[in-house]
Amino acid sequence: MSALEQNIEKLSGYLKRFKETGILNRIAGEDRAGGAGTFETTSPVDKSVICDVAQGTADDIDAAAKSAAAAFPAWRDMPATERRKILLNVAAAIEERAEEIALCECWDTGQTLRFMSKAALRGAENFRYFADQVVQARDGQHLQSPTLMNITTRKPIGPVGVITPWNTPFMLSTWKIAPALAAGCTVVHKPAEASPLTARLLVEIAEDAGLPPGVLNTVNGFGEEAGKALTEHKAIKAIAFVGESRTGSIITKQGADTLKRMHLELGGKNPVIVFDDADLERALDAVIFMIYSINGERCTSSSRLLVQDSIRTEFEAKLVERVNNIKVGHPLDPATEVGPLVTQEHFDKVTSYFDIARDDGATVAAGGVTVGEEGYFVRPTLFTNATNDMRIAQEEIFGPVLTSIPFSTEEEALQLANDTDYGLTGYLWTNDLTRALRITDSLEAGMIWVNSENVRHLPTPFGGVKSSGIGRDGGDWSFEFYMEQKHVGFATGQHKIMRLGA
Repeated sequence: MSALEQNIEKLSGYLKRFKETGILNRIAGEDRAGGAGTFETTSPVDKSVICDVAQGTADDIDAAAKSAAAAFPAWRDMPATERRKILLNVAAAIEERAEEIALCECWDTGQTLRFMSKAALRGAENFRYFADQVVQARDGQHLQSPTLMNITTRKPIGPVGVITPWNTPFMLSTWKIAPALAAGCTVVHKPAEASPLTARLLVEIAEDAGLPPGVLNTVNGFGEEAGKALTEHKAIKAIAFVGESRTGSIITKQGADTLKRMHLELGGKNPVIVFDDADLERALDAVIFMIYSINGERCTSSSRLLVQDSIRTEFEAKLVERVNNIKVGHPLDPATEVGPLVTQEHFDKVTSYFDIARDDGATVAAGGVTVGEEGYFVRPTLFTNATNDMRIAQEEIFGPVLTSIPFSTEEEALQLANDTDYGLTGYLWTNDLTRALRITDSLEAGMIWVNSENVRHLPTPFGGVKSSGIGRDGGDWSFEFYMEQKHVGFATGQHKIMRLGA
């Protein structure tokens, strides 16, 4: 039996219970049906139905929000060492079910096992990292003034809503939920309707590991009803959202009446700038990895290649050869590098850019075609002879599609890089240190890597500028979002107080 056949057999065992019972909402430690019945979740591999999923309504969100509010005081006031122990237990339990998480995520999203095999481990790392910060998370400062001893502390903001996307959903869910729980908040989680499997696994794992009922609640459903109800609910004090920029704008408006705090991790049209003095083989590897890994469905993908014209012909020729060799196939095959896109809707969006590129006058140098008759498979695609004003250079395609644009000077490269509504990440390849300092200082992006692909380091801030988001995740930045600063001033003597009406 091949590795693929073995993985399919294992997956069948993991999915059996979902086929029988479906995926229910989890509120206050209890399974509950959706107020609007159910909807089907399907696999992008062959379009087959995985199972029925509870379709949550505003009433379901209300019940979950009330559950989170009821559970909040006890979770907030639990000794930090006890909360830390529970979160470490969650991390260990995630690792124990790593295979189940990976196989389910591949089937539900189309992501390849090559990458999703590490999804659970990264999720466990998120819980373990933030668990280790719990004890000092509420520490403050002592700020002396002439008349007062001023002290600060931080307190958890309260019940929060977490809305996560369908790309790498397990890791991104833990990336948001772990610091919220570590801060002492309770959570209502609304996962993407296209990828509900591992959100269900996460809440099960957390409760089995000792998380009290109601501290983490999961309500499935669609953004138009369940998502809207969550962003508008008065008991929910903040929303952490990962998704499209347009949706981020919508939920900000929805949360305005209740003055919700918003953290928005949104889209990108990220440049990778390659100068002629760079290590071109390493740059080539990084360019390919950062657009074609994870099916190109990642906000930090380097979807615009800005390549210096003196090396353009050679670099693009090597790029075409490598792109054409990328293995597209079944996501549970360990050899597969690119799997299917997540849904019919997204497949249609990505493939529409093949004609858009041709209409705009670009060259489809590689790919630009679909693969097979079943599932949502496309060939990794490269557009060349492009200009930065084309739609393929300005709009977030969010698939395995790279647009190559030439430049001649450093000034032109910087102008092209910044000429977009987005500003999430940037990548720079050069061996000129002073050039790297100049460009990173002027590049309009929240995160920049020099001579490297995206390498995540949990203590660093993660987030973008412009239409790519508001706020930062990672390290203490996460706690700043999920907690409120409190100041107390103690008079150190009998300073003069102005007397009125005396």
